[in-house]
This record gives sequence, structure tokens and C-alpha cells, in this order.
Amino acid sequence: MAGKTLHDLAKAMGKIDFAMLTTRTEGGQLATRPMSNNSEVEWDGDSYYFTYDDTRTVADITRDKHVALSFQGRAGILGAPPLFVAVEGEARIIHDKAAFKEHWSADIERWFPDGIDTPGMALIHVHAVRVHYWDGEEEGEVKVPQG
Repeated sequence: MAGKTLHDLAKAMGKIDFAMLTTRTEGGQLATRPMSNNSEVEWDGDSYYFTYDDTRTVADITRDKHVALSFQGRAGILGAPPLFVAVEGEARIIHDKAAFKEHWSADIERWFPDGIDTPGMALIHVHAVRVHYWDGEEEGEVKVPQG
């Protein structure tokens, strides 16, 4: 098996808009919720998700930076094999408006009506530590640059 590079995987993930983000709660349970990546998948192992400061997601990440992301795409599209991607990562919360602007997409204004000036808004940055994929019959792990 030749295996995919991070660039190959990013290209294959190009149409996947939503990820499932998993955090560990205060009581030790797992909490998973859908998050839009704003179709920002020119992926180098970093993902960004807008949220609000007063969410369980932010509280969970503040307590424990270890998170998981899962992506699924291409299921049933013109007979293409499904693509599944599982990511283990480390998250941090960003409150910088320059970062908001860099990752902003007008598609999410329905949740953040004042754009990057929406009160209480935060940006979750997830840096992948380990990436595993299943692409039809092929499966493998992708090396993620650590920096």
C-alpha cells in the first residue's frame, strides 16, 4: 500500500464541510457535536471552528486540550467509494480578531450575525497529532508535521 500524503488527503477531503468534534467533559464522558469547517480544507493538519465562549465545547477544551475529529465524505456520490478520516488532535481557544478574519466565511453568518464582531465568539484551533483514513479499500495513517 503506497499510502496518502497529507496533501493527498486534504484534496480528497475538499468537499467535506462538517466534522464531528469530540471533547472530554468534566465528568469524563465524551461529548460529540457537528462543527462546520467553513469548507476550509486546504489542510495541513490544522482545523478551525467558530463557536461561542459560553459553550460546553470551550469549557471542555479549556480543561483538556485532547480532542478528536471525524470526517465522512463521498458516500454514494456517483459510485465513488466512501472516505472516512479520524483525527486525534490538540485544541486551543483563540480570541484574536485577526485570526477570526483569516478564517471567516460568510456562510456562517446565520450563527454569528455580527460577523467577526459577534460578542462572545471564539475560534477553536485543532492541530492534528494523528490522522487515520479509510478510502474505499485503502486505509492508512498520514504523518502530520509537528511544530
